[in-house]
Amino acid sequence: MKPPPLLAAWTLLVAALTLALRLPRGVTATATAGAACQWGRDFQGDLNQHTHEYRFVDLSGTVTLAWVGDGTGVLLALTTFQVPLLGIKFGQSRLYRSDNYGKNFTDITKYINNTFIRTEFGIAIGPENSGKVILTADVSGKSSGGRIFRSSDFGKNFVPTNLPFHPLLQILYHSTDSEHLLALSIYNVLWFSSDFGESWKKIHDFVCLVKWGPNNTFFFTTHLNGSCTARGLLELRRTDDFGSTIKILASKIYSFGLGGCFLFASVMTNKGSLRALHVSKDMGDTWNMAQLPHVSAEQFYSILAANDDMVFMHVDDPGDTGFGTIYASDDRGIVYSKSLERHLYTTTGGETDFTNITSLRGVYVSSVLAEDGSVQSVITFDRGGEWQPLRKPEDSDCDSTAKNKDECSLHIHASYSISQKLNVPMPPLSEPNAVGLIIAHGSVGDAISVMVPDVYVSDDGGYSWFKALKGPHYYAILDSGGLIVAVEHNVYNGVDEIKFSIDEGQCWYSYNFTKKPIVFTGLASEPGAKSMNVSIWGYVDLIVTQYWVSFTIDFEELLTRDCSDDDYIQWLAHSSNVNDPNDGCMLGYKEKFRRLRKSSLCRNGHDYVVNKQPNVCLCTLGDYLCDFGYYRKENSLECIEQSDLRGHDLEFCLHGKKEILKTNGYRKIPGDQCSGGVKVDRTVKDISKKCVSNLIEPMQLLDAHGTSSLPVVVTVIAFLLILIIVGVIFIKKYVCGGRFLVHRYSVLQRQVEATGDDELDTSVPVNKPEYHDDSDEDLLE
Repeated sequence: MKPPPLLAAWTLLVAALTLALRLPRGVTATATAGAACQWGRDFQGDLNQHTHEYRFVDLSGTVTLAWVGDGTGVLLALTTFQVPLLGIKFGQSRLYRSDNYGKNFTDITKYINNTFIRTEFGIAIGPENSGKVILTADVSGKSSGGRIFRSSDFGKNFVPTNLPFHPLLQILYHSTDSEHLLALSIYNVLWFSSDFGESWKKIHDFVCLVKWGPNNTFFFTTHLNGSCTARGLLELRRTDDFGSTIKILASKIYSFGLGGCFLFASVMTNKGSLRALHVSKDMGDTWNMAQLPHVSAEQFYSILAANDDMVFMHVDDPGDTGFGTIYASDDRGIVYSKSLERHLYTTTGGETDFTNITSLRGVYVSSVLAEDGSVQSVITFDRGGEWQPLRKPEDSDCDSTAKNKDECSLHIHASYSISQKLNVPMPPLSEPNAVGLIIAHGSVGDAISVMVPDVYVSDDGGYSWFKALKGPHYYAILDSGGLIVAVEHNVYNGVDEIKFSIDEGQCWYSYNFTKKPIVFTGLASEPGAKSMNVSIWGYVDLIVTQYWVSFTIDFEELLTRDCSDDDYIQWLAHSSNVNDPNDGCMLGYKEKFRRLRKSSLCRNGHDYVVNKQPNVCLCTLGDYLCDFGYYRKENSLECIEQSDLRGHDLEFCLHGKKEILKTNGYRKIPGDQCSGGVKVDRTVKDISKKCVSNLIEPMQLLDAHGTSSLPVVVTVIAFLLILIIVGVIFIKKYVCGGRFLVHRYSVLQRQVEATGDDELDTSVPVNKPEYHDDSDEDLLE
């Protein structure tokens, strides 16, 4: 049954969505190969008593959900009905609140004065457990400013507040202090509030993009002529005191982004439309040029993942190829090693399958575009040091894409498959507190298949897999991995059944939650995967009317016993050979986790904390990446020098001084904690020559209150500018050979100039691919 147009715009804004597999009626349990399902309890009656139905009797076409706080059980549901008429949109909004995980709701529309809420701004939830909520109202275009509704008590009450501006985007919370807000107006004016939006202070005109930094810092780009479309002519600015003083960090900015402790800026070079990536570890006070290829107008950089140790950067290949190269940085974010070539990253819509597996340290999954045009999945267990195919599940046969029916691998469907409208309802799922557990749609063959996928589960962080459910499903992880729920993805028939597993997907039990099937739209569970409540959302489509409905199932009444010490076992992560003394060593240390036995019928509970015991390992070649100018052959740990760099000095500039890298081809993986064992000789030698950057760094402070010493300052600046110009001309002519570089390898630069492409370290692409649709935009989120 296709959803009627009225409800086609269903939007579910929650951290976890789930759907369940459909089993034949009368079947109590289904087991995967090798599993024995022996739970004989009659759970149908127990779950019937703890299934709560709620009907939303209104004509709304969309519903937006948002969880407020952690472990509070507070869920807000905003329903919206909108109809365009003669160029004018008419609509209504209703706001509902639940404080028991969605078991029932209270209509609190009166607290927002029956105002129409702009759904494109979403429900803005404050950080941590602040209880802050902001809704943006739709107001007349003739009004001088917009209006928001603010709540500080987890949505119990809302206060209307008129704004001195019309917001362009959703208001931005500070990451730790929910009182501090940033907002950008439709006229690109930046505003700041220190009292949760009650009052606002104008910070700056002509602002194109703003992002919070650490503490009291935020960064923004601006254009003196007010044109945010003039990419490459922007200035990057920073304030450390909420706008009282502003420092200009750099000019000729195309875009900027934050990742871990790194600040990145894509900067226009002096060579036409080429851009170069710069990085700073001190929030923009000093910069170095990242050792990555420059990109042209049709290419882009993108941060895939970042923390305080390293960055995964994708650099788009020239031309509309749909792929690029992933590079892994050193701990300064400057020197990069090639990690994965032909990495799939489409230029239409910015889709990438790059996925951080949060349930086990060092694991990432992505896709590559093979020479024959097929899409293939690869996985790394050591933060990009080595990528390999996913192991074929033992209980699965190779499909028609396999040339050899006995040799193939598992391929995971992710964002790219979803963008191509394949029958994949959701991407891979993992949770930090569900150790080793991964759930994903996939196919078994030589490449990703367009056929209907099945659901596969790994309980060891991606080393091995088994087919858990046949056909596509929505799924969710509850109770820190102690419970998995799933609902069959069926666009033609209604849904009346949910499936659940209490042994990480080996056995599945079916439960009929309603007598009358509903048109299923999504499943919501509280973010963090600790709750044991899950809500099935959908609508009932009758001849004369239709309405939203939710069914919330409380599984706490099914697993009533809290787990004890005897319910857990010790599990060594990354283990493959128990007879090897280095078994389990990954990124320099072993980790033993306390995990729930699959046979235990108990609940971890909301207070469950992952328990792990780390032990440092001896260093091996597996703890090192190949240094710049070196590469590894397939299935080899040896780093081999690139032939075109053999015999050349590897020069680069760091903080204005030219350095030479002395290396035997290896550098330790950032964050690797190994000790002893294999050691490598890697030094950087200062050759006492100076070099400068093409990144302009005016360090003056813009005082919001002015100063009486302006003439003196102007005189000093003019004198300094004369000295700088003379110095720059001298250095340009005699030191750097006419090139302005912060960080360069002379051989690499010659290659780029000669060929326009580079065979060494190149490429960059937030995680999320979710905000961008321009192929030439740098995704520096």
